[in-house]
Formats: sequence, structure tokens, C-alpha cells
Amino acid sequence: MPKRFLRQPGPSRSQRFESFEGVGRRLEFVLEPGRNLNEAVAGPLKASGIKAASLVLEGGALDPLHYLMPALASDGHHAAWYSDIFSLAGETRLSNGNVTFGERDGSPFIHCHAAWVGPDDKPGVGHVLPHETIVSQPIRAISWGVEEVRMVSEPDGETAFTLFRPIPSVGTNAAKRGPRTVIARVGPNEDVITAVEAICLKHDFTAAMLRGGVGSLIGVRYANALQVDDIATEVFVIGGSVVSQSARVAIMAVDTRGSITHGELLRGENPVCITFELCLEEA
Repeated sequence: MPKRFLRQPGPSRSQRFESFEGVGRRLEFVLEPGRNLNEAVAGPLKASGIKAASLVLEGGALDPLHYLMPALASDGHHAAWYSDIFSLAGETRLSNGNVTFGERDGSPFIHCHAAWVGPDDKPGVGHVLPHETIVSQPIRAISWGVEEVRMVSEPDGETAFTLFRPIPSVGTNAAKRGPRTVIARVGPNEDVITAVEAICLKHDFTAAMLRGGVGSLIGVRYANALQVDDIATEVFVIGGSVVSQSARVAIMAVDTRGSITHGELLRGENPVCITFELCLEEA
């Protein structure tokens, strides 16, 4: 257990991570201008039969961009919260980002953390509001998904948030060919790297590629000694792998003051704040 601990409003789940595997499928497509981000991502994935996926987004632009930052909770109940909505009118250039694709209330839904350069040339990182944000220039998307797992957004008793969690999906076709791919969610106060290693151990992965991840950490401790002291940071994965069940994870993060950092995480020192969604592909 990492030294930093954030008490949540509800009882802790006995399972500190949830993970299920399926036959992985890699798709590349372009997010079409004129559509909101949720529609642009969900359309091609839904048409392909994918039920849960992790995506990397690169390039293109958004106009308008509506987003949230991490914030301290003020309601005396939640462990952390979100800022008010920030809005950028005018074309914002997308640098890169991660998306978790799943469903909410029976409809396709995404969770997106990204980095960008605003109309004023100021860099930013945050939680992108998917229905309010519009794609204005084509964005490249690379997706790793499965049909055998659903990622369902539903109320979570431990954190009092509505969060994605993976559940097995019916209709698994054992005849499909492709790399074994795990869709996972890690709970609060668990170290991200040791959780990735535990997920690989559960699924008997001796080597894997981390295909994406979206979540939050209680501050950040980087392997190069840089540290972020904060209650909440919004995070997305920019690289990661597992070799001989030893994991390396690199992330980009923004804290409650808007400071942006990135780098490789220090093992055993980066507890999840609220949730962390992950996709692992056997190597």
C-alpha cells in the first residue's frame, strides 16, 4: 500500500481491481469533423461490434473544447471533485490523449483525458466533456478493443461517483484469433504499477503492452525524483509495458493548480485517487 491514502465516502471493495479478457482487435480510423467527440469515437467502434476499448488520439483539432480540471471536494462527502467547466472557443489543437470506450445507460459513452494547445497557444491537460466538445479537424484514433467485455458506467458505492467497470459480455466466440487483451479498472489507494503487475499475474501474462489508461492519482511520484504534491490529479497513459511481470508506466498529469507534468512513474508510490481504467495486450 502506498504511503499516501485518501479516505473514500463508502466501504472499500474487497476486490481492489476488476479485470476480464477477450480477443483483441486493433482498429485505426479518423474522427470526423462536425461531430461531438462521443459520437466521433463511438460510431466506428459500435459498427465494428467492439464493446470495450482503449484509444489513443493524436493530432487534429477541437472547436469548441469544454473540459474539467481536478479539484478539492467541498461537499464534505467526496474524497475529491471536479472544477467548474472551462470552455475554449476557437480552434484548439489536440496533442494527444487517451479514451476509454464503453456504455452508460445503454448508450455508447467515453471517458477522455487529453493534452492540447489552445487558441492562445497555451498548453492544457484535462478531462474532456465528450458530448459538448466538437471535432473541428480530423483526429487520428488507434483503438484496442474486445467484444467479450463490456465497460459499463454505473454508480460506485466506494467513491460515490459514477464510474466505468468491466463486466464479462455474453456471446464470446472462442474461434476468433487475436492477442489476449484485458480491460481493467483499479480502485482507490492502489498503486498503479503494482496493480498492473497483479492484473498480468491474474491473466498469466508474462509480457504485455499497456495500450492506454485514463484515471486519477493522489499526487504523482516520478522515477526521475520529480513529485507532485496534491490531493487529486487527472492522468492519462503515454506509454507502458510489462516484461517478466515487471511493469513500467509513463503518464501525463495535471493537478488542481493546472500544473502539467509527465514521465515514468515510481513503482509503489502512485496510489489511485478515484479510479484508473486500463487496457493490456499480451505481448
